[in-house]
Amino acid sequence: MDDAVPTDLLADLLSRLRAAREAASADPFGDPVLLVALDISRALDEGRVTTDALAGLIARMARDAAQDRAARLAAYACMGDDAAALARIAARLVRPDPEDSPVPYAAFREAVERTRFAAVFTAHPTFSMPLATGTALAEAASGVALPEGLSNRPAPVTLEEEFAQAGAAIARGRDALDALSAALFEAACVVWGERALQLRPRPVILTTWVGYDTDGRTDIGWNDTLRLRLRMKRLQLARLADRLEPLGACAAPVVARAREAEAAVAAQEAAAPVKPDAESTRAFALTMIDRREAALTAPEPLLALFPAAIEAAPDAATRLALAVQRAGLAAHGLALAHTHVRLNSTQVHNALRQRLGIAAAPEDRAARRGLLTQINAALAEVKTVPLDFGALLSEQASAVRLVMTCAQVIKHVDGSQPIRFLIAETETGYTLLAALWLARRFGIADRVEISPLFETADALERGERVLEEALRSPHFRDYLRLHGRLCLQFGYSDSGRYVGQLAASYLAERLKIRLAEQMRRHGLEGIELVLFDTHGESIGRGGHPDSLADRFAYLSPPAARAALAAANLPLREETAFQGGDGYLLFGTERLALATVARIAEHAFAAPGEADDPIYAEADWGTDFFATIRREMATLVEDPGYAALLGAFGPGLLDRTGSRPAARQADGGGGPVRITHPSQLRAIPNNAILHQMGFLANTLHGLGAAAAANPEAFADLAVRSPRFARAMAMAQRAAACSDLGVLRAAVDMLDPSPWLDRAGFTKRPGRREALTAVSSALERLGLASATRRMFRRLQADHQALRAAWPDLPVMQDRLVLAHAVRLCLAQRLWLLAVSLPEFSPRHGATRDSLVARLLQLDVPPVLDLLGEIFPAAPDPSSGLDFGEPAGPRDGTSYAAEHAAIFGPMAVIFGLVRECSAVISHEVGAFG
Repeated sequence: MDDAVPTDLLADLLSRLRAAREAASADPFGDPVLLVALDISRALDEGRVTTDALAGLIARMARDAAQDRAARLAAYACMGDDAAALARIAARLVRPDPEDSPVPYAAFREAVERTRFAAVFTAHPTFSMPLATGTALAEAASGVALPEGLSNRPAPVTLEEEFAQAGAAIARGRDALDALSAALFEAACVVWGERALQLRPRPVILTTWVGYDTDGRTDIGWNDTLRLRLRMKRLQLARLADRLEPLGACAAPVVARAREAEAAVAAQEAAAPVKPDAESTRAFALTMIDRREAALTAPEPLLALFPAAIEAAPDAATRLALAVQRAGLAAHGLALAHTHVRLNSTQVHNALRQRLGIAAAPEDRAARRGLLTQINAALAEVKTVPLDFGALLSEQASAVRLVMTCAQVIKHVDGSQPIRFLIAETETGYTLLAALWLARRFGIADRVEISPLFETADALERGERVLEEALRSPHFRDYLRLHGRLCLQFGYSDSGRYVGQLAASYLAERLKIRLAEQMRRHGLEGIELVLFDTHGESIGRGGHPDSLADRFAYLSPPAARAALAAANLPLREETAFQGGDGYLLFGTERLALATVARIAEHAFAAPGEADDPIYAEADWGTDFFATIRREMATLVEDPGYAALLGAFGPGLLDRTGSRPAARQADGGGGPVRITHPSQLRAIPNNAILHQMGFLANTLHGLGAAAAANPEAFADLAVRSPRFARAMAMAQRAAACSDLGVLRAAVDMLDPSPWLDRAGFTKRPGRREALTAVSSALERLGLASATRRMFRRLQADHQALRAAWPDLPVMQDRLVLAHAVRLCLAQRLWLLAVSLPEFSPRHGATRDSLVARLLQLDVPPVLDLLGEIFPAAPDPSSGLDFGEPAGPRDGTSYAAEHAAIFGPMAVIFGLVRECSAVISHEVGAFG
């Protein structure tokens, strides 16, 4: 940057960055990111660029990134004439060959009345934008101009707000499902006349666990789950009445009964206690029981009114509208979406330890046989016990309380649809049998679908063994036959961060393929398999970047689908739309319709691609993904990797959900020192990698794997659709990654470059400040470990680029966002070492606060500094107290606030604004 004030700061910096990157390509010691960061810092020092100008630059970059993100979102959903796409799907189901006869009516009924796919709305903390910004981005993807002046940093979000956002997305999804049902009815009526209106199509359904997921959360009580489940029921009843009311007199009886039920449910919801005690719980129980009949506990009384309404309808359009609404009611019961609840396996084990006195640890393999014998004996003897709402108030075991909550939902809210009971970290069949005992204990085994979550590397490796332990139990086999389905959940976040995203996908696929033989061995042919892929929207957590169609094919590879079909195992696929980022795909009516159209295209498609050459080269594929897994596992255990994630990464992230994203220490010590990635949750772990500019959990290990046989790697990347789809994940990760960006972050943690700068600076006072930063970093002691870890990443990535020369690189605008933030963080650190001395306060010393500021733990430190150094002037100043005044010891620290604390807050705000820019550029949070 020259000495003149730039007329277009963005263009000037991009030009400077391009020149620096070009020069660095011929200079192995060049560092374009650090060079541009220092240029910006000098311009700020010399007044050629102001903080306000930098804020304007960041806002402009955010808008450009958001605009591009909206365009990618539209392309991802393949938005077009999606009503016509639904019509084509329906026509093909009626008549697969346009030149041939239609399928039999019974075959069409089976095709459309069996659920093939579920979209699951979760409350993962990816609410990374203000609601207004997310809405504007979705509208921009749908063709509306992106407004100016949008805020990009998320505001704190509550569980109620998460539920409201999920409810709005689900409502748009239900409208899109109505369009799918209408297309199916219209195509069927062409061949079978209005007889087809008797059908109740449900090929795609919606599900949610927002408000019902208690895994790792203590802030969601049974009262919250019941209140929100009642709200979901009320929303369904209101929607039904709203859709039918315009149809006139023929629908009036259905509308009247739905409104009556809606009012009763509203009263029940209002009675749900906020902080349960004996009296409020008793009042709630009496309201639930008193209004139970009016509120309905199954949709059958409403469904029974539809035949007369259809008979009385004045025209075909009205009859079609009635049939569509009946189908939606039958498919979802008394809820806007189906219900998933979730808890952790440890909670289940603790409950059985208390109830049955089973002392052996389930993870102790030596005691496993005896443990399984004990639980099978208990299942043979379990007796159902009665249940009232008072039991919820007194029960201490969280797993028992959740099962009780499910029982009360089934009894008093809606017993027509099963509740999915998801168990995180399931690593033994005992967990499934223990959950079955609890379900039988409270009389709901026939209405609860127990599902293990395989999310760790061990669980994916041993998933077959886990199921084998459960399937050997006659009680569990009988339970599966009762339901007619086996439900399994696959996690891509934890598995991806520990073994690498590509290796995790391979492990999940291998387990799915092996299910066919396992089910046959236990005489369970014909049992439906429900495979729920719980992935995120980012590539590091399993979200394929190219399109929805590729996303579905990546999660449910054609070979796995073909293997299950060949074994006569009907398949229902389920996929997650996680938090605010996931809801964007249902953010407008057009996006929701496009998303449902892509789901329907996938759900009704033949498996295809079963003869993919990657399966013919099975040994090479096994070795390739095993190499990735080995390298990633080694990286995870590298102390430098944890040091990098924990150094200042959490400080780059705003809170993006109602669940705490970081574990805090008690007292004044600040954030916990991260010594292993497991101390971070998966979403912030992945988000930190985005912000550090290197998506290691998708890229690392790929270099070693490719280098083992570069010819086979290049060949299969071209010939194998399955392998190419996996490599597309790596391509997108590479486009969001840059070793130079990561090196700059590692350099920041090294005392040496700060001392080097101290030796060169001529700015008064700067040498002392730079030296102080170096000393503070020396005390943190992260440099050696992070540099060693960086060399590990560097060597593997260089091997990958040698094997894959046309791998994408990070675009200039994203590199610039990292460089701007690097400059801001460095200036914040220079302010941090200028803190005045003070006596220890609240367990904090000056050195400890400086260390926390280096970790970007800024807001709580500024709050504490505000107490230690109050800015308010002496309240007695200028007043006459009737006698001579002496010198006042009390002092205002307004100067420190103006020179240090205030600028620090402004700079930190801009650091977080840069993080929002990077999230837009990457396209997801975490």
